[in-house]
Amino acid sequence: MTSNLQSSPEDPGTLPRVLIVGAGAVGAFYGALLHRGGACVEVVARSDAAVVRADGYRIDSPLGDLSFRPAAVYDAVEAAAAAVGQTGPDYLVLAVKVLDDLDRAALIKPAVRSGTAIVLIENGIDIEAPIAAAFPQATLISGIAFIGACRTAPGRIHHQAFGRLVLGDYPGGIGSASRRFAALLEAGGMAGKLTDSVVTERWRKCVWNAAFNPVSVLAGGADTRSLLAVDESLLRLLMQEVCNVAAAEGHPLPENSVSASLAKTRDMPAYKTSMALDFLAGRPLETEAILGNVVRAATRYDLAVPHLRTLYGLLRLRAAGPAT
Repeated sequence: MTSNLQSSPEDPGTLPRVLIVGAGAVGAFYGALLHRGGACVEVVARSDAAVVRADGYRIDSPLGDLSFRPAAVYDAVEAAAAAVGQTGPDYLVLAVKVLDDLDRAALIKPAVRSGTAIVLIENGIDIEAPIAAAFPQATLISGIAFIGACRTAPGRIHHQAFGRLVLGDYPGGIGSASRRFAALLEAGGMAGKLTDSVVTERWRKCVWNAAFNPVSVLAGGADTRSLLAVDESLLRLLMQEVCNVAAAEGHPLPENSVSASLAKTRDMPAYKTSMALDFLAGRPLETEAILGNVVRAATRYDLAVPHLRTLYGLLRLRAAGPAT
């Protein structure tokens, strides 16, 4: 183990306690920032647990070396629940994929206590409702990550660009738990944004997500610059349809949202979307959270979204794979 792995200088018992469930690329990146910001960070790492327990996380980033050793590493939430005891974590950060066959509320239930704030750092539209229903008394913080990061090997993370996290209470407002969480991130080196309209911010990111993620899969895992070079006009049409759905849902976005998002993407290094990485690795895709929920919202308002509907159908066919 090299000397650049950081450890918390204080007694962990005096620090805000954060449990990250789903400590892959995104979870580990924000875990590193929270650690640097003064939190006691514990992780549920599942397949990477043995490596992270032995060597910590190695994270290379434009921000510098973010490598760190979590205060504790668990193979499963049940093990974390037994360790956290009756007081539980101050924050439980859920950073797993939003998939049809995963009951996220059941996954985290063993570790949630009366004083635990739940933080969702996940993609998709309308992903908060199942968690809010399962934990009606808990503070639920929704987080929208604008980041390019990937896992290159067990316990190894490459952060390419960005990293801003937009946070707010769900369904609206900014409470003290959100403010404290944002302060920890800022102390760790990444200024976040607090919003009292977090659902609107989810739609803002969805404008990009619902276009680039599915198209990258249909293009065989192509990176962002390749997609822009081949057919930016298609991406623009898809993004505008998402804006139309957002407005129907009561979350109108600025008129320049599509152009601004495309401009930022052109300025970024070429990278593969999260869905492209999952597709290339043979993992399940977040089809419903990222795209299906948008199409269903359009249906509720009898709103024409022909390009999104076609994309949704093709993505489901691609995800199903060849008949056997």
